[in-house]
Amino acid sequence: MIVNGTEITIKNLEGVSEQEILAYMDYIHQDNPADEIKTLELSPAENGGVSLDYTLRPPKFQRIRRITGYLVGTIDRWNNAKRAEEHDRVKHGLRNAAAVH
Repeated sequence: MIVNGTEITIKNLEGVSEQEILAYMDYIHQDNPADEIKTLELSPAENGGVSLDYTLRPPKFQRIRRITGYLVGTIDRWNNAKRAEEHDRVKHGLRNAAAVH
């Protein structure tokens, strides 16, 4: 079953409502506020409760550049001098490993 883009698996539990599933997802988000839940498995716990086994989606990220000590994602707010510095710097690429002997 899919709830809010999360794949839900329920093992050996009956009568679990979507509202209860959303409450478990909210509980997980308390510890992981910025992360999205990819999968959630609900199963009986030894103490009589519910065991939550989940995986999170990897965070999305932008390219990060390091220019004279600053970490930035984009250069759209840089002044002309910083843009020129970025333009003039030596860019190192990956070489083909087969070509290197």
